[in-house]
Amino acid sequence: MNYRQSQLPPIVITADDLHRLSLLANSTMTRFPRLAHFLAREIDRANVVPGQVDLSGVVRMGSQVRYRDETTRHVRNVTLVYPHEANIDRNRISVLIPVGAALIGLLEGQTIEFQTPSREKRSLTVLHVSTEPTAADVKELSQ
Repeated sequence: MNYRQSQLPPIVITADDLHRLSLLANSTMTRFPRLAHFLAREIDRANVVPGQVDLSGVVRMGSQVRYRDETTRHVRNVTLVYPHEANIDRNRISVLIPVGAALIGLLEGQTIEFQTPSREKRSLTVLHVSTEPTAADVKELSQ
């Protein structure tokens, strides 16, 4: 994918997320090179802020996100998580899949174009971001 930096929307991540996501990208470079490079590119271009900064409306790790696939017009609600927490049945998607890496750091209303593993161009628009735990998350934590 050869998008110029100016064509990509600005993104924001916390210093803590930067550290963990950098480790993840580096550790998966051999097994999943395309995805690891995509994630690394996203975090390299991010504006990094301290963890205590209010990032309401910004997709962070653990955020619940409503987005629209601009190709299919399908709207999905997902929670962005690390790979070991992913569970498609519970709409918990990994930051190490193309949609997850595309979502990280976006603000509500932003659109980004990315490539699927089959090299198909897709774009998505973030409709809503929440960091409040869902009912399922609360239930899981209480068990």
